[in-house]
Amino acid sequence: MAEEAQGQDKSEEPTPRKREKAREEGQAARSRELNTMAMLVAGSIATLALAQHMARQFSTLMADVAAMAVHPDGQMTAVLDLATTTALHAALPLLIVVFVAAVVGSGAMGGFVFSSKAIAFNASRMNPLSGLQRMFSMKSLIELAKAVAKFTIVAGVAVATLHLWSRDLLRLGLIPLPEAIVDSLELVAHTFIALSCSLIVIAAIDVPVQLVDFNNKLKMTRQEVRDEMKDSEGRPEVKSRIRRLQQEIARRRMLADIPKADVVITNPEHYSVALQYVPAKMNAPKVLAKGADLIAFKIRELATASRVPIVAAPALTRAIYHSTDIGDEVPAPLYVAIAQILAFVYQLKQYRRGAGPAPRPLGDLAIPDEYRRDS
Repeated sequence: MAEEAQGQDKSEEPTPRKREKAREEGQAARSRELNTMAMLVAGSIATLALAQHMARQFSTLMADVAAMAVHPDGQMTAVLDLATTTALHAALPLLIVVFVAAVVGSGAMGGFVFSSKAIAFNASRMNPLSGLQRMFSMKSLIELAKAVAKFTIVAGVAVATLHLWSRDLLRLGLIPLPEAIVDSLELVAHTFIALSCSLIVIAAIDVPVQLVDFNNKLKMTRQEVRDEMKDSEGRPEVKSRIRRLQQEIARRRMLADIPKADVVITNPEHYSVALQYVPAKMNAPKVLAKGADLIAFKIRELATASRVPIVAAPALTRAIYHSTDIGDEVPAPLYVAIAQILAFVYQLKQYRRGAGPAPRPLGDLAIPDEYRRDS
């Protein structure tokens, strides 16, 4: 079966189970270009927003370091400790923003996947032949083309940005240090925004390519689809066995309700339908049981043993049998015919108790044409 599947083309779209299994193994569509762009855009915007705060922190740091350096008791350890603490405090908001952008950018396309199988040891990853195949594969050529395109676009935008802001860069040496720090941070932020926005072109192309490539990897052969259906739904013979057991349980439960019926109407030979009507609890009579041939005979047999009245009403029996399921209420167009049956049963019970005359034989029942079934 596996050899047969290997010889087939993977022309079928992946099933939900196939996609779920891929996620369990840590596989999801990913775009490094989208992640890089998100980190650069978020980091540059954060740098622009935090430029004043970071400039104050770095100005204070430079003044404190200079003061400690010329102090006769100054120690290099204390200077390094102060520099590290202040720099971390100044850059911490930027680092947090970049970290959040990296996490969000990573899961933006394929969602967040946590799988221990992805980090488990796999000897095939250490195979040098597999590594060479990946190096000279079509995917590697695509990655090389993307890298060249990305370098070309980013380099072009960088040259244009430096040319545009060359005067501002030269002006930094003519202004006071605190102001120069702020301006330099803003220039860096604007430059990174321009560079990261240039990556939008690469990301816009890479995201659809990665989605299509990942979907193609998950495609299945027809044999794989059939095997998966067998595994998920069970073998035909097992399903048939389960279905028979379910039908048998439902039949036993149905026949156990026969003593609760108010009347059993019959075809009189081929069909039997057991009806119950409790005015205080039901809006209309309910079908407790129904069956044909041997089941119909069993219903009549249990009804006789339980002293449930049996009434021959061929047209009405066929109409209810074909238009309802067990547990359903009788359809409204059949209310008049059912009322005639219940009235006949009530008179029959009164007659058997000696409290009334014998009921008249049932005449033609009112069965709408759309509910009539040929015998």
